[in-house]
Amino acid sequence: MRPDDKNASVRGQARVRQFAATRAIAYIGRRNQSGPPMTLRDRLNEDLKKAMKARDARRVSTLRLVMAAIKDREIRPDAPTAGLSDDDIVAVLVKMAKQREESAQIYDSAGRPELAGAEREEIAIIREFMPRQMSDEEIRTAVRDAITSTGAAGAKDMGKVMGALKQRHAGTIDMARAGALAKELLATPKS
Repeated sequence: MRPDDKNASVRGQARVRQFAATRAIAYIGRRNQSGPPMTLRDRLNEDLKKAMKARDARRVSTLRLVMAAIKDREIRPDAPTAGLSDDDIVAVLVKMAKQREESAQIYDSAGRPELAGAEREEIAIIREFMPRQMSDEEIRTAVRDAITSTGAAGAKDMGKVMGALKQRHAGTIDMARAGALAKELLATPKS
């Protein structure tokens, strides 16, 4: 071995160590920086990882179903090309929660409380990622505001009212309860 080869090897090893140290410092710096806020998809992924580490089978199963539903929504032909926004993901979550509520009611009426309980556990997990839902009084106020802002006078204007509610309160309002309330308020004569 020539003396030049030995020095080249030592210099090469020093460069590798220096490069590795630089990369480690850069990684630590990136990790500690506050970047853009977590998206809903990021929160779901992080929670899935935590549930897997904690071996929480119900939570893992539910979050995998949520992620599958989001992926399914993304590959539909009418999906946005840039990916789903948080609002789109909330719409998927609302749909999933509603499906599970209906299933729980069916299981209750069929005398299967254990299956209904499992559905309600999934609903609770899904709702953790949804925005806070409006109370009955808040829904009543929102429906009244929508009726006055659209100038709705009767049942024929129900579509305008529901469109305004969906636009203003997407993901936070139970549209079934809002629809029933709007129908009730539009059917009663104004005094």
